[in-house]
Amino acid sequence: MRLAFVLAEIGGGLRRNLSMVVSVILVTFVSLTFVGAAGMLQMQINQMKGFWYDKVQVAIFLCVDTSTSPTCAGGPATEEQKQNIQTMLDAPAVKQYVTSWTYESQDDALKHFREQFANSPIVDSVTADQLPASFRVNMVDPEKYQIINESFAATPGVETVIDQRQLLERLFSVMNVASLVAVGIAGLMIICAILLIATTIRLSAFSRRRETGIMRLVGASKMVIQLPFVLEGVIAAVIGASLASVTLWTVGKFFIEDYLADQYKDTAFISANQVLILVPGLLLLGILLSGVSSLLTLRKYLKV
Repeated sequence: MRLAFVLAEIGGGLRRNLSMVVSVILVTFVSLTFVGAAGMLQMQINQMKGFWYDKVQVAIFLCVDTSTSPTCAGGPATEEQKQNIQTMLDAPAVKQYVTSWTYESQDDALKHFREQFANSPIVDSVTADQLPASFRVNMVDPEKYQIINESFAATPGVETVIDQRQLLERLFSVMNVASLVAVGIAGLMIICAILLIATTIRLSAFSRRRETGIMRLVGASKMVIQLPFVLEGVIAAVIGASLASVTLWTVGKFFIEDYLADQYKDTAFISANQVLILVPGLLLLGILLSGVSSLLTLRKYLKV
C-alpha cells in the first residue's frame, strides 16, 4: 500500500512539474557532461604520459658550423669526438642507466626533418649541414636524465643535451589547464543543478502542501512524506546522468576511437570502454546532488 502510494505521488509530482523536471534533467546532463569531459581529458593525459614517457629519449646534439657553445670552439664534432662519446655511453658508469642508444647522422636528421615538416614552406630551404648529428639515448628511468646531462654537457663536440620529456611536459601542462577549466565549468554547472533541483522540490512541496498537511494529521512518517519528493529529484538526476554517460561514450567511440585514433596512429588514445569507467561515478554524483539538495530543501519547506 505504501509503495503504491509513493509511486503514485512520484508520478503525480513528475506530471505537475514536467517543465521543471526537464530543466533538472538538462542542467544535470550538461554539468555531468563537463565533469565526465574533465575525467576523460585526465585519462587521456595519463594514457599519453604512459605511452610517450616510455618512448622519450635524451638527445645529445653534436656541434655544427654555426654552434656557439664553448664545447664547440673547435668547430663541428670530429670523428674522434664522436668515438669518445660512444665510449662514454658504453662505459659502466653510464651504461647502467641506458637501455640502448642510436646515432643519427646529419643526413638522417634531414630525412626526419622533411618527414615532420613536409607541408612547411621552409622544408626545401634546410640542408643537412644545418642540422646537427645526435646520439639518441633510451633511459632505463627517464627521471634520471640529469645523469646524462652532467656526463655529456661539457664534453668536447657536444653542443647541447636535451630531454624530450621537457617538451612533452609543456603539452601536458596545457592539457592539464584545459582539464582544470572543464572542472571549473562543471563546478558552476553543478551549483546551478543543485539550485534548480532545490527550486523544483520546493515548488512541488508547495503545490502539495494540502496533501502533506493531511498526511501529517493522520500520522504519516517523515520518510513516507519526504520520499516522493526526494525520488522525483533522483529520477530526474539519474536520467540526466545517463544522458551524459551516453554522450561521453559516443564521443569516446566515434570521435576518439574511430576518428582520432585512425588519423593519428602514433598516438595512444583512450578507448570507449575506458570511458565506461566514469559512468558509475556520474550516476552516483547525480544521485548525491539530487538527494542532498532535496533533503536540505525539504527540511525547510516541509515541517514534519
